[in-house]
Amino acid sequence: MSEIITIANQKGGVGKTTTAVNLAASLAKSGKKVLLIDADPQTNATTSLGFNRNDYEYNVYHVLIGIKKVSEVILKSKFKNLDMLPANIGLVGVEKEFYNTRKKNRELLLKEALKPIKKKYDYILIDSPPALGPITINALGAADSVIIPIQCEFFALEGLAQLLNTINLLKKSINPKLTIKGFLPTMYSGQNNLSKQVLDDLSHHFKDKLFLDKKNEFIIVPRNIKVAESPSFGQPVTEYAHKSKGAIAYTDLAKSIVKG
Repeated sequence: MSEIITIANQKGGVGKTTTAVNLAASLAKSGKKVLLIDADPQTNATTSLGFNRNDYEYNVYHVLIGIKKVSEVILKSKFKNLDMLPANIGLVGVEKEFYNTRKKNRELLLKEALKPIKKKYDYILIDSPPALGPITINALGAADSVIIPIQCEFFALEGLAQLLNTINLLKKSINPKLTIKGFLPTMYSGQNNLSKQVLDDLSHHFKDKLFLDKKNEFIIVPRNIKVAESPSFGQPVTEYAHKSKGAIAYTDLAKSIVKG
């Protein structure tokens, strides 16, 4: 069964795109057929896989406004089993289209667009923008589940209640099957008391929604220079530095998800 997973958090700088890219790459490396959708106008997921603006003419924006089918816009990445539906800064124009359109179910435009190709992939991952606007609503409306990266730093849980409330509202309205797959602590530093406090808070409130590795320990993405460097080389960290702590964390996350 194909699964669509949206990576979401309206707070920026929490490792959302990093998680989307490296989880997609880890799943692909394990032999799963994966499509990564860049639904963020900042296009960081697209560039993280080595694509630049000259590599493609159309992007997810043209899918959302109905000009192109997903199958016409998908790019083959240089990594086995991993395809890309790219974004462009023009994606910000979707908000205007969204509010001006009279189409019914405008919150489900992405879900409908993905139906023809969904069965071609084991996993479809959507990197959503750091805001609870129409693009994120579409990403959550299309998803079977959502992963929420939580930065292990000050104000980490700020705004989380709003995101959880939005997810609950969507479950009651447009996507009753949407579930929280889990929370992922990111940018963790074992030498930082604040990181430890955030992890303690997460384990206290959401223990059943934290991912576990094969040792039955919480999967935590550490603050890691290799993770930060890899996008500039157009590679996921699992390729750029596969033995680094960051790469191991995302490999463990992929294994946890496949295991179910």
